[in-house]
Order: sequence, then C-alpha cells, then structure tokens
Amino acid sequence: MRIRDILRLSWDQVKRRKVVTGLCAAGISIGCAAIVVAMSVGDSAQKYTEQEMNQFFKMDEITVRANSGVSAPGGGSQISAEMLEQGKLTRQKLDLIRQFPHVSAAAPFVELGHLQMVTNDNRTSYVQVIGTQLESLSKFGHNFAQGGPTDTSGAIVLNYGATLGLNDPETLDNLIKQISRNPYDDNLMDQYRKLQKTPSELYQRQVQLKVSTGEAGKVRTSSPLRVAGILKLPQGSSADSAQYDKKIYVSMETLQMLREELYDTSGSANSSDSYETATVKVDSQDVVEAVEKQIQRLRVNTQTNLNQREMVAEQFAIIKMVAMGIGVFILIIASISIIVAMTMSTYQRRRQIGIMKVLGANLAQIRNMFIVEAALTGLLGGMLGILFSYWVVWGLNMLIMSVSEDKTPVIFIPLATILIGMTFAIMTGVLSGLYPAVSASRTDALTAIKRD
Repeated sequence: MRIRDILRLSWDQVKRRKVVTGLCAAGISIGCAAIVVAMSVGDSAQKYTEQEMNQFFKMDEITVRANSGVSAPGGGSQISAEMLEQGKLTRQKLDLIRQFPHVSAAAPFVELGHLQMVTNDNRTSYVQVIGTQLESLSKFGHNFAQGGPTDTSGAIVLNYGATLGLNDPETLDNLIKQISRNPYDDNLMDQYRKLQKTPSELYQRQVQLKVSTGEAGKVRTSSPLRVAGILKLPQGSSADSAQYDKKIYVSMETLQMLREELYDTSGSANSSDSYETATVKVDSQDVVEAVEKQIQRLRVNTQTNLNQREMVAEQFAIIKMVAMGIGVFILIIASISIIVAMTMSTYQRRRQIGIMKVLGANLAQIRNMFIVEAALTGLLGGMLGILFSYWVVWGLNMLIMSVSEDKTPVIFIPLATILIGMTFAIMTGVLSGLYPAVSASRTDALTAIKRD
C-alpha cells in the first residue's frame, strides 16, 4: 500500500465520520486558538511595553563617555598623560563610530545644566541646556514642528516642553497668592494647571539665559539667543508629562559661548574637538550589545539600558508560559476525546481491518492509516484554531481601539506563533491516535470477519 493510498483511505474516513471529526477538531481548535491568542497577546504586550519604555529609557541608544581611567600596561594603576589622551572622546572617534554597521546616528550631548530662560516680555521658565549637533536631532527621533537646525551662532532649538508654562511673573504670583488663601478651591488649581500646560509662541523670538553666581543678588545673563526651531510633542507623550521636560538644544559652538558668558571659562582650553559624553543610536535593540563592544575598543566608557528590556522579557516569558500551559491543558482534554473516538472507530471498523489484512495489508500500513487519520483531524483542528485566533485578535483590537485615542491595532499574530499552534495541534492528533492505531493493527483478521 502506497503513501497516497493511505492518505486517501484516511481522508475518506475523516469525511465519512463528519460528526466525530467535527467534535474532535473543535476540541483541538479551541486549544490551538488558546495557545496562539495567549502567545500573541504576550508578544504584542511585550513589544508595546518595550516601545513605550524605549521613549523613556532609549534602549536603542548607547551613552559614550570619555574614559579617564584607562588601564596601564601590565595592570598597573598609574595613569599617565598619554593614557588620559587615549581615553578621550574625540571628534575623530565619533566620526569612526558613525561608520560602524547598524549605527544610525552619533552625536555629542553635553549638559550645561538647568538655567533660567527669560523671554523679551519677561516671562520665565527653567530649562535644561544641552549642547549637540543640531542637524542630528531628527536622527534621534526629534521631529520639528517649526523651523529646523541651523549652524548660525546663537541659534537654539526648543523641545515642546520648553514652550509650556512661560507665564507672566505678576499673573503667576497673584494666582499663587490666591491658591495659598484658598487651597481647596478647585477652580484656582485648574487655572494653575492650565497655565503650566499652555504653549507660548516662541519661534523666531529671542530669549536669554540667566544663572546665579552664588554671590548675593548677582546674576549673569547670556547674549540674546534666537529660537530657530521647535520640536514636536513626542508620540505617546502628553502635555502633562511634557511640562516637566523642558530642554534647549544648542550647537557645540554656542555651548562654548554660553560657558564663557555664564561661567567665565574664557581661559580654559577649547574643547570643540573633545567631548565629555555622546549618544549613539543603532537601528535595532538586538544589535546594541554588539555595537557597544565595538565602541569599547576605542577605549571609552559605554552605558546602555538593555537591562530594562531583559527585565520586561523575563516577566512576559512567565506570562506566556502560563498561557501556553492553559492551551496545552485544553489540548490534552481534546486528545482524550480523540482517543475515545478513534478507539470506538477501531471496534466499528474491525471487519474493514480484517479484510485489509486478508488482502495483504501489513501491521505498519494499518497503524499508519490510523495515525494519518488522527493527524488529519489535528490539522483540521489547527487550521480552524488559527481562524478562531484571527477572529479573537480582531475583536480584541476593536475593543482596545474603541477605548483608546490611538486607532492602530495593538495585538498581532507572529508567524512563529502560528507554526507553534499548528505543531501542537498536529502532534496532539498524532499522539492521540497512537493507541487506537496499535490496537487496530493487532486485530485478528479471521476473528474480525467471523464476528461481523
């Protein structure tokens, strides 16, 4: 008996016993759908969580710092001027890093500190000043709402949060005094929160930065700075969170100018070719570790937030294992029904088995016919389970989008999950058909024919 004959006979039996096949396939489909949906929800939730965390922890970025403690040859602890020079983060090293595979961008990000920003109409706010290469901002996911990067000295770029909460001092002081007199007045608190989230039109306006010198009443003020660009509110962020994230980006030349004006560092050496810290962005979180090792060969220090991703992966791995266990349990219940159905089929088809043996069918051929029949039942159940999975995922996405502002589907079914579900379904059918197949192959041909 050829393989094609075994497949044809098995398929004929599957079609003939429609009710039994349908019930067995339904049980397998439920278990298969449970596995696929559970793993898909777990994978989707993990990916969504990683995307949300990446906005805060930047897990696809590597922070690079100058290495002031380069090890001496032979493990010595003495640090020479030559070693310190080797550990510097120079422009040449940054240019070399940009050429590494998978590196999307590399730019210095040097913090000057939190300073007071003052507009021409005397509105104030405290912002974090960061020196970088302004043309690289878009490569790090900062999109411009107005303007763009420029090389002009004294030009700055504000993030969205830096445009919020720029209030007239007199108006703000009056409101704070009213709140202090009526601390339980919700209307006053709503006014205060609204002021903190109200954006100001600062594009192409001039601002100045101020810093206290530490001496009584003495404040240093920078030269006027022109707002050449304003960044968009990051996707997934809100004005509530943006009001606490106020940043000003300046070029490295403007940063040096601000240092000289606000901190009197005119006598220090020009550091335009050497940086304290830089940020490297890669095209995938999966290659962060490999790129980090390459950067470390330049004798600089590196730091990433990949540990956050590992923690998320560990937590979701437990959830997915529990969900898979539930699906496997359902498949075990379904396998019992297949064993019962196939065993009953063996007794009902004793005469057929006896005739097949008389006609020359051996034990292996009869056993394989029953195993193939069970595998076909598992295949049908798996296909039906995959279809159920897509319906369930579609319904879950519709439910999530109905209560969310984001209308993008959140849950997806990976191809690997479909393959796992189908494998479990077919293996359930095959394993469930082993006992009935062995039992059928042991049927005595003459006794079966005489009884029937």
